[in-house]
Amino acid sequence: MSDRAPSVFSRIIAGEIPADVVYDSDRLIAFRDINPQAPVHVLVVPKTEQYANVGELAAGDPELLAELVATAQRLAADLADGDYRLIFNTGEGAGQTVFHVHAHVLAGGLTEGSLAQL
Repeated sequence: MSDRAPSVFSRIIAGEIPADVVYDSDRLIAFRDINPQAPVHVLVVPKTEQYANVGELAAGDPELLAELVATAQRLAADLADGDYRLIFNTGEGAGQTVFHVHAHVLAGGLTEGSLAQL
């Protein structure tokens, strides 16, 4: 058992913090980012806090990672034109602020270099 407090994502999953949920399954939840960096900016989050980053998820549960990527693709098709960027920040130096693995799905009129910071 971890001594750390539940992540903000675990609190969203538990219903303690409201979110604009666009997808919910047994293993994943997706919701709109509260500080969007693109016309469509959705976070896809595993419901387990077991993995802090995408490297840990890939090593520990590759099927869940594949499910996450497939969900991101479906959401981009449903919410935009199907073209999308999928971003995983891994580590503090790369901009990760919540150490509960999650993917940023960005879509809708993106151009090369259009995202200064994420």
